[in-house]
Amino acid sequence: MNIFKSKGCYLVKLTKVKALPETVYGRIKNYHKGIRTQSSSECLIQFAHADSAAQAGQLIGQKVVWKGKNKKHIGKIAGLHGKKGVVRVKFNKGVPGQALGTTVELIFFRSNDKFR
Repeated sequence: MNIFKSKGCYLVKLTKVKALPETVYGRIKNYHKGIRTQSSSECLIQFAHADSAAQAGQLIGQKVVWKGKNKKHIGKIAGLHGKKGVVRVKFNKGVPGQALGTTVELIFFRSNDKFR
């Protein structure tokens, strides 16, 4: 968005923003690990539309859900991991090892939706 000032009033030039689909899916890449530890309640997730840290940074604070066979695990995007658009998600309870490589769904809140 560009803002121009002309004779006391502001003119705003809107640029086209790529709209996201209704449901956005990501893939669990791995647990968040240290040298000697790994935390099953914190995962690294790559979303398909986020190729850079700037795009992934807009997702911080949103919630994700992983749907297993019997349970749903809900987590919150806590921050970035690197420059390639990978985010860290903290889940309430740890996700099982079968969740690695599977998909999660991003839950949009329409009140503070940053993409529309």
